[in-house]
Amino acid sequence: MKNLNNQQKGSLLAFVAVMFITPDSLFIRLSNLDTWGLVFYRGIIPFFTVFFGMLIIYQLNFFKILLKSGYQGIIYIITFSITNVTFVVSIQNTNVANTLVMVATAPMLSAILGSVFLKEHADKKTWISIIITLCAIIYIFFDSLKLGNFYGDILGFITAIGLAIGAVTIRSAKSKNLVPAAVVGKLLVAIFALVFIENFALIDNDLIIIPTMCIMCVAIPFVLVTIAPRFIPAAEVNLFFLLETIIGPIWVWLIIKEQPSLETLIGGLVIITTIAFHSFLKLKNS
Repeated sequence: MKNLNNQQKGSLLAFVAVMFITPDSLFIRLSNLDTWGLVFYRGIIPFFTVFFGMLIIYQLNFFKILLKSGYQGIIYIITFSITNVTFVVSIQNTNVANTLVMVATAPMLSAILGSVFLKEHADKKTWISIIITLCAIIYIFFDSLKLGNFYGDILGFITAIGLAIGAVTIRSAKSKNLVPAAVVGKLLVAIFALVFIENFALIDNDLIIIPTMCIMCVAIPFVLVTIAPRFIPAAEVNLFFLLETIIGPIWVWLIIKEQPSLETLIGGLVIITTIAFHSFLKLKNS
């Protein structure tokens, strides 16, 4: 990583994070836990995993870093907690493609917020990529509307808003480490879920599915995603999340036969091609 410039570091971190995240929706579908049981474990397991890891690395400096995060840390704790809840509840109340299509609006929202609050105007290539992918998302979403799962869709859009605000917040605090704030956010998610949870028991496949999901698809990516916007603009980080829009439903299709529509496949191909071309141009220029 030392030999890479900021553009390359940020792009690599965002790409690896999203690759870890892509099976997340599948694991949620495969789990037998109710919604709040899922939310609880997705909060508490990553919390302990990353918290102890950071204590080993930073020792008591962990708490100093947390305090130094200031108001940006508070904003990130709030947005991070909300998105962790709304994403799971959305997946449970609509199909995977719908949720991920709504989440895919995050790059556009990040670009708008970054332009307004950070005066960090996205370049022409990024705006063109956002417009193309947004058109692909609308194309996919028109078919999804037939299902009428508006509650899940709205929560998916709230997730996108949270991701955008979170990424812009990290970008505004480039000199600060907000991973400890994300760790606190995970703890708050687990505490919030305790109010609603009915069953803690992990049985049968959940004994493997839940820990695997919480470490591979939640703990590792959230650390990478929290670091990436320190190197590249928030809109570019969230642009990588569009890969999940197509890859996530494909995992679900292959394993449990929840087949994405033709519109999702066509739109997803456009999204992947656009991101690949955009990333190639940005890395080439850097």
